[in-house]
Amino acid sequence: MNTYDVVVIGGGPAGLTAALYLVRAGVNTALVEKLSPGGQVLMTEEIENYPGFPKPVKGYELVDKFVEHLNNYELSRHSDEVRSITAADGGYDIKVGDEVLRAKAVVLCSGARYKRVGTPGEDLYTGRGVSYCALCDGNFFRGKTVAVIGGGNSALEESLYLARLVDKLHLIHRRDEFRGAKCYQDKCVTNPKISILRSTVVEEIKGDPFKGVTSVALKNVKNGGKSELAVDGVFVFVGFEPVCPFVPEGLGLDPAGFIVTDCEMRTNLPGIFAAGDVRSKNCRQVATAVGDGATAATAAYAYLEELNA
Repeated sequence: MNTYDVVVIGGGPAGLTAALYLVRAGVNTALVEKLSPGGQVLMTEEIENYPGFPKPVKGYELVDKFVEHLNNYELSRHSDEVRSITAADGGYDIKVGDEVLRAKAVVLCSGARYKRVGTPGEDLYTGRGVSYCALCDGNFFRGKTVAVIGGGNSALEESLYLARLVDKLHLIHRRDEFRGAKCYQDKCVTNPKISILRSTVVEEIKGDPFKGVTSVALKNVKNGGKSELAVDGVFVFVGFEPVCPFVPEGLGLDPAGFIVTDCEMRTNLPGIFAAGDVRSKNCRQVATAVGDGATAATAAYAYLEELNA
C-alpha cells in the first residue's frame, strides 16, 4: 500500500492547481486522474475570460501550460478510476483500480459532466447524431443542419463555435430568456446561421437506424403547438451533474449531488476537501476552479499541520 499525506482526485484545473500548491509546500502528494489531465477544459474550443490571456486561448493550450508548470515538481501520479474512499487508521483508504492508496487528507476535484435532457431517442442516438461536445464532434456536421438544446453559457458558447462549421443551427430553449451571459446572447442573436426557438422543448429525437438523427419533434410550452424540425444532429447542453460516485459515507451533498463545502473548501468530514466543478456553487469557470484548488490545498496543508502539532 502506498501512503501519502494528501491524495488529489481529478486532473482538471482545480486538481492540477491543488497538486501544484501542495508539492510546492513539500507535501507528499499523489494525483489520481483516470484520463488525460484537463477535464472539461479539453472540450472547450476557446477560453476568452481567463486572466492573463487577453486573446482567446485554446482549451488544450491552457491545460498544457498547467501541466508544464506541475511537471517541474516531484509528484506521484496514478491513472485509473477511483472506486471508493473509506475512513481508515486516522486517514482514508482510496481504492484506485485494484490498488489502495492511504492518505491523511483527500482533495476531491473530480469535476462534473454534461447532463442528459432525458427525451425519447436521446440514448438511442447518442454517438449517432446526439452529442454533448461541440469541439469533439462538430466537424462531423460541417455544412449540415443541427439543433442545440440549452440556454446557459455552455449552450451559447458551443452554438457560436458550431456556427463556424454548420450550414444552419437551431438553438432551442425551454424558457423565454436565456441564462447565459449577455455577450454570448447578443452574438447568437446576430449570427445569421443561428435560429432561436424560445419557449420550446424537444419531445423526441427521431432518426433512422442507418442514417442516425433525422429530426426533432418540438412543442411550444406556451401555446402547446407541435412541429417537427429536420436536423442532422443534436447537441445537448442543459447543465452539469457531479462526478463523485465514490465519495465516503456521510459526506455532505446538496440536493443535486454536488459536494457541500465552506469557504475554505472543507467538507463536513475531517481531512476531506473539495474544489472545482464537483463542489456546490453557482459559478463553474476555469478561474473559479483554480481558486478553489489553491484554497483547498492551503486548507489541507493547515489540516496536516494541526495533525502534526
